[in-house]
Amino acid sequence: MSDPFSDPQQNKEEEADTHFEPVIKLTDQVQTKTHEEDEDVIFKMRAKLFRFETASSEWKERGTGDLRLLAHKEHKKVRLVMRRDKTLKVCANHLITSDMKLQPNIGSDRSWVWRCAADISESETATSETFAVRFGNVENANAFKEKFEEAQRTNAELASKTEEKAEEEPAAASGEAKAEEPQAEEPKPAETSEETKTEDVKAAEDAPPAEPAA
Repeated sequence: MSDPFSDPQQNKEEEADTHFEPVIKLTDQVQTKTHEEDEDVIFKMRAKLFRFETASSEWKERGTGDLRLLAHKEHKKVRLVMRRDKTLKVCANHLITSDMKLQPNIGSDRSWVWRCAADISESETATSETFAVRFGNVENANAFKEKFEEAQRTNAELASKTEEKAEEEPAAASGEAKAEEPQAEEPKPAETSEETKTEDVKAAEDAPPAEPAA
C-alpha cells in the first residue's frame, strides 16, 4: 500500500535518476584514412561533375560537391579529387597530367571538358574517362582553369626530374663498378734457384763438343 503522505513528484524524480549499465560497451572509434591527410588543398570550389557515357553517347551526371586539387606534402604531385555531397563518395580521382586539355563546353562559358586516361574513383582499376565540370559562374570556372594548368606544369617538372635522376643512377653505378674492378698484374719472370743453375752448368760440361763445320 502506498504512503498517502509521500510526495508523488519526489517519487518521479527518483525513478528518473535510475541508471542502467550498457550490456555491450563500444570500443574506441577507429578513424578511417582517406590518404588526403598527407596532402594540401591548393584549390577548392563547389561544382557539378558529368561523365560521358560512350555506350549511349550522352552525358551522365556524376555528382555535385567540392572539387579539389590536392598537392602531396612529400613528393608534391597534384591530383584532382571530387566527393559527392552528404555521402562523400568519390566521383573523380586522378593525377593531372600534361596531356590533358581543358576545352570549353559548347554553349557554356562556365564549364570545361577534359579526357582522363586513368581515373580510379569507381574502383582500384584505372579507367579512361571523359569529364565535364560546371561551376556557378565564369570567375570560378576561370580560377579552376588557372590552377589546373598550373598543376600540369608542376607535375611535368616533377616527372622530368624523376627521369633525369633515373638516368644518372645507372651511370654512377657503372663508374663505381669500374673503379672497384681490380687491375691485372703483369706476369713476373720465374726465379731460378741455385740448384737449377748448378745442374745447367754441369749438363753443359758433360755434353759432347760440337763437330767442326765441314
